[in-house]
Order: sequence, then C-alpha cells, then structure tokens
Amino acid sequence: MTRWFKLDGLGAWYARLSGHKSEHARVEDIRFAMLDLLGDIGASQYPHVARRIRMGADALDLWYARADLMAALAGLHGEKKARKRMAALSELFDGMLPKGMASRSTSLRL
Repeated sequence: MTRWFKLDGLGAWYARLSGHKSEHARVEDIRFAMLDLLGDIGASQYPHVARRIRMGADALDLWYARADLMAALAGLHGEKKARKRMAALSELFDGMLPKGMASRSTSLRL
C-alpha cells in the first residue's frame, strides 16, 4: 500500500532531487512522487490519470498531468488536502520547466 508524502517529506525529497542528477532521473523521481500521491486506490479509480503519468515523456508532460492528478486527489480526499499535496509537488519541478511555466507563489492581482 502506498501512502501520501508528508509535506515535510516532500521538502526532503526536493532536496534530494536538487542534487546533480540527470534530467531523466529527476523526471523519473517526479513520476514516482506523482504516482505515490495517487496511490493504489487512486490508480484503480482513475486509471487514465495513472496512465498519463506513466506515459509522460518529460517534465513538461508531467507538469500538464498535474491538473488530472489534482482532480483525482480532490475526488479521493477532498480539495483542501489535494491542494496542499499539489503545492508541495510543484516544488519538485523547480528548474525543469521553461521559464514562465512554474507555479506562482502568489496570486495575480488585477
């Protein structure tokens, strides 16, 4: 049975990812983290989400799969918990995406 990463656990995970790993290794670590967040029950209830995560070719594919993962996590655990997990997951993409693609730390104000 898989379990959700604790928020402080994702910080440790991020620190490990920030080392001198190849891009491919980092993508695989992100993929593992996303599948772990989804869990076995989530993968069985949302097989299309698990498949999209498994088939993502690069960090950008996984970045776009976050929307489906968020919807699945909200369906499984509620939106509040899902948002917390997704915020922590987004940190794993640091330095992996084209400029302007990363999550913003604050909301845009008009």
